[in-house]
Amino acid sequence: MTGYGAIYWLDDCGDDLTRRPALAGDTTVDVAILGGGFSGLWTAWFLLRANPDLQVAVIEREFCGYGASGRNGGWCSPRYPMLVDELEKHFGTEAACATIRAQHAIIDDIGAIIAEEGIDAHFTPGGMLSVARTARQWAALKATYDGYARLGLADDTRLLTADESRALIDVTGVLGGMKTDSGASIHPARLVRGLARAVERRGGRIYESTAVTGVRPGQPAMLETAGGVVTARRAVVLAGEAYLSGLSAYHRQLLPMSSMIVATAPLDAATWDAIGWQGYESLSSGAYTKDYLTRTRDGRILFGSRGAPYLFGSAMPEAALADAALYGPLIDNLRRWFPVLHDVPITHAWGGYLGVPRDGMPSVHFDPDSGIGNAFGYTGRGVATTALAGRALAGLIAGVRAYVPDLPMLHAPGPKWEVEPLRWIGVRYIQNAFARIDAADFRNGSVPVDARLAKTLAPI
Repeated sequence: MTGYGAIYWLDDCGDDLTRRPALAGDTTVDVAILGGGFSGLWTAWFLLRANPDLQVAVIEREFCGYGASGRNGGWCSPRYPMLVDELEKHFGTEAACATIRAQHAIIDDIGAIIAEEGIDAHFTPGGMLSVARTARQWAALKATYDGYARLGLADDTRLLTADESRALIDVTGVLGGMKTDSGASIHPARLVRGLARAVERRGGRIYESTAVTGVRPGQPAMLETAGGVVTARRAVVLAGEAYLSGLSAYHRQLLPMSSMIVATAPLDAATWDAIGWQGYESLSSGAYTKDYLTRTRDGRILFGSRGAPYLFGSAMPEAALADAALYGPLIDNLRRWFPVLHDVPITHAWGGYLGVPRDGMPSVHFDPDSGIGNAFGYTGRGVATTALAGRALAGLIAGVRAYVPDLPMLHAPGPKWEVEPLRWIGVRYIQNAFARIDAADFRNGSVPVDARLAKTLAPI
């Protein structure tokens, strides 16, 4: 095994991750962007496509793709961060339908932009396959389908019997499935690295190894760094996702949660024949602790799940993601899904932090009075949603109406998380409860007495 903390996507991204120069002195631009991940780079790209003369600088603490953008499950997914029934409940039927349709459409846009920019991101349309492995999961899957169908959003979605599901991918214990044609798998590190180069080709500047230490709202707004102050004539954009919680002014805006992934060695032809999975579908189950799987272009299986317990004070130490004890349960679970993998080596095991807003809703917003814009809060469903958010934020800043959809995501950041120790107590309780719900579900189909409370307290 390569080692705990070894990130397959970055190892396979096609470049050596040599860092761009850090900021060395004060500078002034039109738009300064905190964060060199998908949100920041998509915002920069759309700004520069709309106005090539705009001066845009991206400020990144490590290197482009260091965070969630280079560590995720590789889904370019039509699934929005908030479930469709929750969207309808909070924003109405029309807004819910518009959001889901926009999320589907952005998949094709991403594919077109990748082709336009010549980015070898392994964009592979294959759709989504959600499988049910317990009676509760099957009931939930049917309810999800019924919700989409009721709103007229199920044109590319169908329920599958157990046999139909296994004909696509032979997962143990499947009771049924739901196949959605929209969606693609993608190599996220190749995408984020290629997007950074595309931004530079269009005239953007990227400073790496440059940590932002403070944000000054105003006219003009500014980013403070150890290497100098970046003054922004038009806007400062906050696109640091979970890492934004490291700044005192935004410490409670997003909760950093970890997600963990293991990757197999490339599988031989006989193993793939046993498993199937010829369509490269993005695969998941209805477990509360999240199971998500991807087939890579070089023939590996990636298996992901929510991982490390939340740490007091929203701490995000990199060392916590390299704890070998976190990955044993993932490997065991993967081999329960596919017993044929029992002796297949695991070559990579890594984690990353994602940003969870208190209300579970992404926020895309620009306040011209303070000069501050933001795009964040994807709860782990950001590979596609960031492009939708980046285009919308670029439109708000540059005044490009065609970029700005009338969607619920266009709102100021929502409520802040509770102060400690209430935050730690509540989040740890929810994590524990979801693990118990899944365990009871598989053991005997029962539901813990506090399941309703845990689901009510959880933002997602």
